[in-house]
Amino acid sequence: MAGKVCAIIGAGEGLGRALAARFAREGMDLALVSRSEEGSSAAASAARAEGVRTAFFSADADRPETIEAALATVRTELGQPDVLIYNVRDAFTRCEPLDMSYADLEAVLRLEVVGAFAAAKAVLPDMRARGQGTILYSSATAAFRGSAIHPLYAIGKFGLRGLSQSLAKAYGKDGVHIAHIRLDCDLDVPIMKELYGERYDEAVLADPDEIADTYWWVHAQPKSAWSNEVELRPSGETWTI
Repeated sequence: MAGKVCAIIGAGEGLGRALAARFAREGMDLALVSRSEEGSSAAASAARAEGVRTAFFSADADRPETIEAALATVRTELGQPDVLIYNVRDAFTRCEPLDMSYADLEAVLRLEVVGAFAAAKAVLPDMRARGQGTILYSSATAAFRGSAIHPLYAIGKFGLRGLSQSLAKAYGKDGVHIAHIRLDCDLDVPIMKELYGERYDEAVLADPDEIADTYWWVHAQPKSAWSNEVELRPSGETWTI
């Protein structure tokens, strides 16, 4: 795996850290892309502990041109990404649909869809030319159902799923594996322990390191048996279809 590069956009202290550690464990160099280097410090430490090259690149998912620029720099400094993980998230804003502002709606689409497209656009030409590559989108089961109280989140994830499926159907034939990974859970990370307080129960929270194992598993799938949609939840999660 020497010389392979994994780029993670949105490499925070939770799932981003776990993903960085998991892909670094396989010998992949890590390009960590986020707004601030401090925000990626936990992911950087986890990757460097595995002895791989690790570098930070600044970009803002709200500004797609900065994502393209950051990934262009990744190509120059580390090499063309073999794996791209789009792992950004925004505030889980609560409101009724009619309370959404035009600005709020445009912002969530810019983050969830336009930013995700900018990332794919930056790496897909080279992946197609080489006949291989993986793009993984972190998402949620909100991509399957609207919400009376969290419509912005649902609309953004619906758009992300549509983008992921469209890219997969268009470029899978070229050897590029594109998958939409839906997390129907809260992650067992420090901020969630604080939010849950006395209600904290690890049985209903997902271990980010075990979630990251599935991301690696999807990337490693043979071309004859690809997953383009994966849904994950802990056994204690209450869910409906």
